[in-house]
Amino acid sequence: MHALTPDQYQRLRRLAEAWTASHLRESKSLPQFNPLLAADALCFQCYRLPEHGEQLVGALVTPVSLWLVMLPERANAPLPVAGERCTLTLPSGRYPMEAVALGDEVACWRLILLDDLTDVASRQDASRLAQRLMERVMAGDEGAQAPSQPEA
Repeated sequence: MHALTPDQYQRLRRLAEAWTASHLRESKSLPQFNPLLAADALCFQCYRLPEHGEQLVGALVTPVSLWLVMLPERANAPLPVAGERCTLTLPSGRYPMEAVALGDEVACWRLILLDDLTDVASRQDASRLAQRLMERVMAGDEGAQAPSQPEA
């Protein structure tokens, strides 16, 4: 598969910023809030998925959780409607996804893979954790074309 474009990287940056704008304040009161972490979109790759077409699939690390995320590869694609559900089929299996809105202009499909990151000591450790989880999620050769090289 191809490398992400500057526009796609900008969209992923906006995804993390939208999580921060819509959830950071309330998250600070949660017992699993980790002040060492920040929202960061990591390990995204372009995939052609049989049931969803071209998508960006990766991880969103936040100070409270780690999400598997899917969003359309194109910026002008329709946004999913909050509360909708779909199934994401990846080489490692099928994942139940829920559409979530992060403000008025950003929405994505997500599955919370980990809901407590209090043991994660740094943003670098969170990045390594996301990489390991995404390697497992993308392992195998059924359901999607695996990318030829890792993406940021």
